[in-house]
Amino acid sequence: MTTAPAPTDIGTVEELVALLGEPIARVRDKGRTALLDVDRAWLAATPFCVLATSSADGRCDASPKGDPAGRLVHVVDDTTIAIAERPGNKRADGYKNILENPHVGLTFLIPGRGDTLRINGRARLVREAPYFDEMVVKGHRPVLAVVVDIEEIFFHCAKAFLRSALWRPETWDPDGVVPRRAVIAHDVEKSDLSLDQLDDYYRPENYERGMYG
Repeated sequence: MTTAPAPTDIGTVEELVALLGEPIARVRDKGRTALLDVDRAWLAATPFCVLATSSADGRCDASPKGDPAGRLVHVVDDTTIAIAERPGNKRADGYKNILENPHVGLTFLIPGRGDTLRINGRARLVREAPYFDEMVVKGHRPVLAVVVDIEEIFFHCAKAFLRSALWRPETWDPDGVVPRRAVIAHDVEKSDLSLDQLDDYYRPENYERGMYG
């Protein structure tokens, strides 16, 4: 029987570059520090992003954020954006990280598009601002927003989405081998509710009632 090779770690940037190679100049230099019109159009069209944060001691969090397109991101100016807080589970892991370490990374998606828009920068939590009135959704005015001062912005290619076939409905199987949400809440998270109660709670027409307060 053939013995599998032992794991070999990569420990230096030089080793990594030797393995992957150098990016072409267009890719290496594509980062910008201010929004263009095309970036503003993308942010107005996106209903979903992932906000990545890290605590001071390196504990990481990647939190999904979603709102109707045109309401997810408020553009403050060419180098600043804001994302509203919406009612959730109150863990606030990413927000606690931001209070310790302001560096964040965001990836913005448009359904059906393989390319993405990425923004890296420094974030702060704001509990009130004049533009909060423009961030109201279904009568809910945010109690806070994540304000990001942009340090780098660029578009990312579609290869990950092409490899995963994420937007191809014929590959979707949401009720396949993974248990439904109510079962996960009952068996893994040890909810006090019965499975029937959880099924009723997570029924879309019921669950959606609490999305904005």
